[in-house]
Amino acid sequence: MPSRETLIRAWKLICQAKAMADTYEQNRSVCEYVHSTSSGHEAIQLATAFHLLPVDYVSPYYRDESMLLGLGFSPYELMLQLLAKKDDPFSGGREYYSHPSSVDPAKPGIIHQSSATGMQVIPATGLAQGLKFLEKIKSEKFRKGPAGELPVVICSMGDASITEGEVSEAFQFAVLQNLPVIYLVQDNNWGISVSAEEARVTDAIGYAAGFPGLSCINVDGSDFAESYSVMGEVIAKVRQTRSPWLVRASCPLLGHHTSGVRREFYRTTEDLEEHRKRDPIHKLRQRLLESGYYPEILERISREAALQVKNDFEKSVAAEEPDPAAVADFVFVPTPVTEEKGNRNNEGSEKIVMVDAALYAIREIMEDHPEAILYGQDVGRRLGGVFREAATLAEQFGDHRVFNTAIQEAYIIGSTTGLSAVGVKPIVEVQFGDYIYPGFNQLVSEISKSCYLSNGKFPVQTLIRVPVGAYGGGGPYHSGCIETTLLSIKGIKIVYPSNAADMKGLMKAAFYDPNPLLMLEHKGLYWSKVPGTEQAKTPEPDRDYIIPLGKGRVVLKADDDSIKNGESCCIITYGMGVYWASAASKNFPGKVEIIDLLTLFPLDEDLVYSTVQRHGKCIILTEEQQQNSFAEALAGRISKECFRYLDAPVEVLGALNLPAVPMNILLEKAMLPDAEKLGILIEQVLKS
Repeated sequence: MPSRETLIRAWKLICQAKAMADTYEQNRSVCEYVHSTSSGHEAIQLATAFHLLPVDYVSPYYRDESMLLGLGFSPYELMLQLLAKKDDPFSGGREYYSHPSSVDPAKPGIIHQSSATGMQVIPATGLAQGLKFLEKIKSEKFRKGPAGELPVVICSMGDASITEGEVSEAFQFAVLQNLPVIYLVQDNNWGISVSAEEARVTDAIGYAAGFPGLSCINVDGSDFAESYSVMGEVIAKVRQTRSPWLVRASCPLLGHHTSGVRREFYRTTEDLEEHRKRDPIHKLRQRLLESGYYPEILERISREAALQVKNDFEKSVAAEEPDPAAVADFVFVPTPVTEEKGNRNNEGSEKIVMVDAALYAIREIMEDHPEAILYGQDVGRRLGGVFREAATLAEQFGDHRVFNTAIQEAYIIGSTTGLSAVGVKPIVEVQFGDYIYPGFNQLVSEISKSCYLSNGKFPVQTLIRVPVGAYGGGGPYHSGCIETTLLSIKGIKIVYPSNAADMKGLMKAAFYDPNPLLMLEHKGLYWSKVPGTEQAKTPEPDRDYIIPLGKGRVVLKADDDSIKNGESCCIITYGMGVYWASAASKNFPGKVEIIDLLTLFPLDEDLVYSTVQRHGKCIILTEEQQQNSFAEALAGRISKECFRYLDAPVEVLGALNLPAVPMNILLEKAMLPDAEKLGILIEQVLKS
């Protein structure tokens, strides 16, 4: 049970939380940004925070302001975020209230997380996955508490989160891998205006029964003493057993869902009155009186708390606004790879295929970096990837570093957020580009925004491999090109190699880049089995070969005389397009210049624009469906930037605008661009 000192500390903070909620309500015109408060949830949040150590990690959700107070953040610090001020310690005025991110060494680590309901559960489980891995390999990055305490992860969420499919993916992995994570479910029986009876067939513990090995316990989350005792026991058990738990804390909801969705919109007077009977403040006050504290002492502490909140609020209102000139800061953090290095051309050495170039690059990375891991569907020991792109890696590095996952793209992608935060360097694979969509919540809501919304504290260092492209009758769900969809996401980088040397050099650059990166790998180029793609095989570059991102390459140069006489054009392309362009150009000797972009974002704009300006005629070639594609967007940018140099409109050639790649090989061919179709367009452009 909590000591008298702990009870009085909780009283001070619960009074602060109440004063903060009252202040925000009384100053609605000033508190203009949407926010939630912890009213009714204060006891369980403080009880949880009091047991955590700086070696631990916690993922609070948007109602957890009392937890943040319990961790040591001041009302003033929280209010700076409430009012989106420049010195908001979490995001510099970019994130909602109670959306923390912290690397303060005196407090538990807090990675950034979004407001998307339940989305934090996968990244938080990734934290626990990372801690377990670092503990296993005895990494220097694995920290213990002052008395040797092992770290744990707390993932806090509302009860409405439980129905999200991604929560089940996290529970599944946590149980399967026996991870040191505690899922704290704060159950107030409401999901905005949806009651528990309307939305769920069971509560969180009933749901968790489907995951044997996930230990569960109920607690009265409105009773600080009971919550403190239960959370102390559970946290101690997880420190020792390193196995997952779920704590369901029953709490009243006393405030509004948010400042914009108010309780009177949908809740009855009777419902609110029933919840008020369980107010944690009244319960804690009674406990303190029973412990011997005089009412006068408690009232004095309450007044002092209210005064501090008043002063902090006035100070935060007067605080400086963010500088609009800094709005674009921290989309990415700088990469150490800024120039091409190492020997690309090993004369006389045997040529290798692209899939082997990737395999060898990852092998070298894992040899040099014990914190690097590789996982995804079927990449483990038995198969080594459906394209054999991970063959022998598990045998060499062990099943703890190269392993299979279930079919759960959201976890594969989203867990890298937590892994990266603790210093593990994940390389993961989505089996086919068409299957990446279940992971989009994590890629868009968590990974891409983490660096920007944490003011650069939590860039996500992850390399996500994605086989793409059509050849040989792969059909509708194994042939898609997805670059335009990915490029619509801001905050990630996209690489697209077209030969073995570039595959290895870009793979190394992608791994060393501290930002999230997707490597699109064309299946038709993996083995150079498609006619005309023999040049995708190259001698293997040296171990230290690396290519900076955002630098394209001239694959074929046009003759100076053709350029001078206005008889040339350039083709801007990537992936399989390089080989269609190379084949088509043979019919126009000296008249075609081919640029391989290598990286779609960041894009080598200098190379693209300077090349177009020299030729005055340009074709953008893509395998994607043409309409509304990256290629068409690039054509528009070129038209604007190079307008006065152009002798003809910028042309685009892509696949037909169909919903999917058909299975039949003849239909597939009819849909896709090829050298013959490109040749017709080149002839038209050269004559224009």
